[in-house]
Amino acid sequence: MASINPFIHFNGNCEEAFTFYKSIFGGEIMAIYRFKDIPNPSNPNAQAEAEKIMYIALSIGKSSILMGSDTPSSMGTHNLNENRSKIAISAESKEEADTLFNALSVGVIPEMPIGESPWGSYFGLLRDKYGIEWMIDFDEKYHGQK
Repeated sequence: MASINPFIHFNGNCEEAFTFYKSIFGGEIMAIYRFKDIPNPSNPNAQAEAEKIMYIALSIGKSSILMGSDTPSSMGTHNLNENRSKIAISAESKEEADTLFNALSVGVIPEMPIGESPWGSYFGLLRDKYGIEWMIDFDEKYHGQK
């Protein structure tokens, strides 16, 4: 079966964000390329953006990969308050859900604190300090735990 691996964009703080995510999820940085690693002579901001991240990949768990990049200034900036996509995490236990939720919500006010949801799972929703939205869920029906 195909796998789905999120690719997220940042306004110049991609490396900082991925250091934060690695501290939460563990895993390994599988690849990291900066804009200077693949020169583009037609980019007028090449020198100023040389150290920014063109591509980074963080392994998470057994088969997931979180990928990202900084967006070149010539392409504009991302609205940190947009509401068009979220990254959903299916935790293996309530304890894991709490750990991930609490770590990702450092410095922010969660949009929906983690707890029992009306639909029967243990669920929380937050926008992290980098503007990325996360849905953390544990559903005992799928994990056989109580």
